[in-house]
Amino acid sequence: MEELVHYDNAAEKFYATQQINSLPLISADLSGDYFERVCKGSRDITLLNHLAKTHHWASRPNMSEALIGNQQVIVVTDAQLKIVHASHNIEEMNGYSAAEVIGQSPKMFQGEATSKETTKYISCAVRNAHSFEAVVLNYRKDGTPYNCWIKADPIFNESGALVHFIAYEKEIA
Repeated sequence: MEELVHYDNAAEKFYATQQINSLPLISADLSGDYFERVCKGSRDITLLNHLAKTHHWASRPNMSEALIGNQQVIVVTDAQLKIVHASHNIEEMNGYSAAEVIGQSPKMFQGEATSKETTKYISCAVRNAHSFEAVVLNYRKDGTPYNCWIKADPIFNESGALVHFIAYEKEIA
C-alpha cells in the first residue's frame, strides 16, 4: 500500500503540470476515478497555492487533505466576500460551475428557507474575522435545497491584514 502512496504523490506532482483529464485505462479491472480526482484536485491546489503566494498568506492550510482526501469543496472569497476561487467539485455539490460563481457572493446559494439565525451567526463571525463552522440550508442551481456543512477560516497576509476567507464545504444528510 505504501507504494501506491508514493505513486500518488509522484503522479500528483507530475499531472499538476499537465492538461490531462483522465488516465487511459488498459484493463477493465482498473478504475481511474481516484486518479482523476487527484489530477483535478492537484490543479485546484496549484491555483490555490498561487493565490496564497500572490497575496502573501501568512499560513497555508492543508487544502490537499480537504479537497482530495475528504472530497470537500473549497471556496475562497476576498475580504469583501466576493468568490475568487471555487474548486472543480463545486458543480457536483450544487450544479454551479466554478466559473459561474467567481465574482459572486456566497449568499447566492441561500434561499427562502435558509435559517436567518445561522446566517446571522456566519455574518457575525465574518465581520469579526473569526473562524466558524455551521450547517446551512443552501440551494442548488436547479432550486433544490441541500444541507451544506461549512467550516471557514479568515486568511491574513504576512502583514496581518485580512485578505481572504477560505471555506471547506460538503453536502450532508
